[in-house]
Amino acid sequence: MTENDYLLAWAAYGVAALGCLLVWFRLTGWMWRWLREPLRLLVAVLLLTPTIVDPAKDMFAPAVAITALDVLFKVGNNAWKATLDLTMYSIIALTLYLVYASIRWPIENKLKARRAEREAAQQAEAEEEPTLREIMRDSKPDADTRYDQNGDRRLRIEPRL
Repeated sequence: MTENDYLLAWAAYGVAALGCLLVWFRLTGWMWRWLREPLRLLVAVLLLTPTIVDPAKDMFAPAVAITALDVLFKVGNNAWKATLDLTMYSIIALTLYLVYASIRWPIENKLKARRAEREAAQQAEAEEEPTLREIMRDSKPDADTRYDQNGDRRLRIEPRL
């Protein structure tokens, strides 16, 4: 296999892996967030983890493919090495995700509390605001309608009924 064939094979695999990852993202879109994100992470690690095939030539291949081919056809002895690579990268990725999630969780709770306080304040403010019926009932029949309650001149004069 020449260098160009090797790079072409990796490019084709990369495009196919990203397509599979996109399909997986669409399939897990309906799930609960705290289940969806680790599953997406595990599939990304599964599809995108390389493992070394030939140490002399520094040639890599997808760890999933090496594991599947070695187990299925019982050729080669790279299955254990590929499985260990997958396990190591999965543990690293899940650890980083847990750190990220543990930092994100209190921030989101704080933002939710602020949003709830803001909505409660808006509701209280909306309840205090008089309705049009109350405004019409409380207005004086002789009041000049050319000026609003702030004393600013209105651009339009409403006919009196």
